[in-house]
Amino acid sequence: MRNIRKLFTEKLIPVFRRRLSGVDALPQLAVLGLLSGLVTGTVILLFRLAIEWPLEHFLPGANSESFEELSILTRAILPFAGAVALGLLLHRLAIHDRKVGIVHIMERLNYHQGYISFKSAMVQFVAGVTTVVTGQSSGREGPAVHLGAAFSSLLGQRMRLPNNSIRTLVACGCAAAISASFNTPISGVIFAMEVVMMEYTIAGFTPIILAAVSSAIVTQAVYGTEPAFSVPPLTMHSLLEIPWVLVIAVIIGVAAASFISLVDKMGRFHHRPVLLRIILSGLLMVPFAVLVPETMGIGYDTVSDTINGQLGFWLLLGVGVAKLLVTGLTIGLGMPSGVIGSTIFMGATIGGAMGLVGAQLFPDQASSVGFYAMLGMGAMMARSCKRPWPP
Repeated sequence: MRNIRKLFTEKLIPVFRRRLSGVDALPQLAVLGLLSGLVTGTVILLFRLAIEWPLEHFLPGANSESFEELSILTRAILPFAGAVALGLLLHRLAIHDRKVGIVHIMERLNYHQGYISFKSAMVQFVAGVTTVVTGQSSGREGPAVHLGAAFSSLLGQRMRLPNNSIRTLVACGCAAAISASFNTPISGVIFAMEVVMMEYTIAGFTPIILAAVSSAIVTQAVYGTEPAFSVPPLTMHSLLEIPWVLVIAVIIGVAAASFISLVDKMGRFHHRPVLLRIILSGLLMVPFAVLVPETMGIGYDTVSDTINGQLGFWLLLGVGVAKLLVTGLTIGLGMPSGVIGSTIFMGATIGGAMGLVGAQLFPDQASSVGFYAMLGMGAMMARSCKRPWPP
């Protein structure tokens, strides 16, 4: 065993590292992409299980999304207690150790060659699990991207790879995390190259797509091959809908701009103690949890119901606006919540509500609510990320 380890550390890895510095390093990058996908898929699998296992045992009906079935008192206490716990955790950390999420990954990629610490990954793991399990308005995809990028970066650091290879590994980890979360490898590839790397190259595309596919295979071994959302066949019934689609695009754009503006305005309080801000975030979540429990947690059950046309106009509009307000307020104050899932929720519900309006205005031409919900998801993500990638 010792001889095998010595062979890897003293002969194979140094040769592999030297070949990565050459112009014909595509085979070596492909191997790195495959390793990144397998590592990220395993990490995301553990992350999802850490969220779903306690929720399935705690929430009624063994459903990790059924916060609505909790009693009013429990819905009020749970997010506040979670905020206090998170506030105490973050209060004990140095300022640079509190940074989590996709923005932090892009910062490390642009200014630190993609070097991410193990401590950062652990803080994100604990914060990501805590926000979802305690019913904050959160998602798992943002934390998953951080985890995928961090562990892929750590893989490169462990192998003492050159900086350009670590940057590629970070992008591979981001793609693999999105792929493992949604079971959609192509979306992971587009996200990594459009949002994270902000460039398309052949040398980057090959390892990234291998990472996305291999991570999806890992999670499919446990969760099956079904994507995150079961979408019925959707088509546009008539070209006469295009003006209404453009109107909806403007409405979604205004909603996304309002969300971003709210986050920025709440960011003015970042000079306040982190414990105070996180506890205030928990207090702000309480009335939303009591009155609009659909805003708690990830909310993909509501998104699925919207796509399948099972919710009414006022419920869709109400939960969409409520999700926008509470997510903007809490994330702006510093709650380490994932924003991708919340953005999908907002886009789907507001888009679905506008689809119901279109059905009333143009009953003979309007497409299904699910069609407009999908348009809303894509539009909200495009505006929020400033990249037209598909959800």
